[in-house]
Amino acid sequence: MGGLSNQLLVVTIFSYVLAMLAYAVEYAFGARSMVGQRVLSGAAAPAEELASVGAGSGSAAGGLPASDFSDKSLSPDTADGSAAARWAGITAVALTLLGYLGHLAALVTRGIAADRAPWGNMYEFVMTATLVGVSAWLVVLAKWRNLRHLGLFVTLVASILLAIAGMTLYVPVGPLVPALQSYWLVIHVGAASIASGIFLVGFVAAAMHLIRLGHDQGKRNFPYSLGERLPQADTLERVTFRVHAFAFPIWTFGVIAGAIWAEAAWGRYWNWDPKEVWSFVAWVVYACYLHARSTPSVSRRVTSWIAIVGWATMLVNLFGVNLVASGLHSYAGV
Repeated sequence: MGGLSNQLLVVTIFSYVLAMLAYAVEYAFGARSMVGQRVLSGAAAPAEELASVGAGSGSAAGGLPASDFSDKSLSPDTADGSAAARWAGITAVALTLLGYLGHLAALVTRGIAADRAPWGNMYEFVMTATLVGVSAWLVVLAKWRNLRHLGLFVTLVASILLAIAGMTLYVPVGPLVPALQSYWLVIHVGAASIASGIFLVGFVAAAMHLIRLGHDQGKRNFPYSLGERLPQADTLERVTFRVHAFAFPIWTFGVIAGAIWAEAAWGRYWNWDPKEVWSFVAWVVYACYLHARSTPSVSRRVTSWIAIVGWATMLVNLFGVNLVASGLHSYAGV
């Protein structure tokens, strides 16, 4: 089972890379959406099309109209002028699904081989977090098909993380150290990996929002030149908010569960361990993002930057703390 898991991971990475290339073909050669063409040409767009990119009036719940994302009329299936590019996008989604199934099978077989939850070291944690990230992306894609172009960047990040895991973080299947042999591993680490994967999608949406904003303001140097074919900035910003608003409570639960486990294992809820400190730093940054997002005087550009800083703290917590720092959480397994 351990060998099968390794082979399935290779299939997963290749599938995601091929999906990324197919997304890139659609991104490079597909036409813009109908709304994008009308906005750039100065023509008025129908109200229902503008509503689908967030031009409607806000509601009390953070300025999010109920119909913001319900209209699928901007799907690339109907908006793209190039049939070849449209089929490239469909192929990209199919390859993403293939990679996702291989990814899920790789994680399940790893768990069967280890006879435990498959997130006991860095290698397994990265596999789990990226699986959750791709799952979140597929949910976003199913609901808002006009965001299909973002698949290019989601599969790019997932491929890089899985390649790093396979080449530098891999460890053979083996038993856990005694400190991790607890049901809290499933609760605490499971919640942390789920939140991390969802935050990954939020990071991509936030970064694309900033790129689109720069393009709309006339910037044409890299990376703002990528913004030409991205969805409207308002749409990207609202997706960023919704993803983070969903992931933040899960991360909060994971931090609290970790404190309870620490008390049971080490006799104290808080030990100023590097992993604990950076988990709390990430929590504070994402709390600042949600607070800034609910403050009308704070620009959406600033809130997107805060979201990106939040993802940077997550990377420090995953790679920096595990590979560089030494503490009670030194269970990287590499």
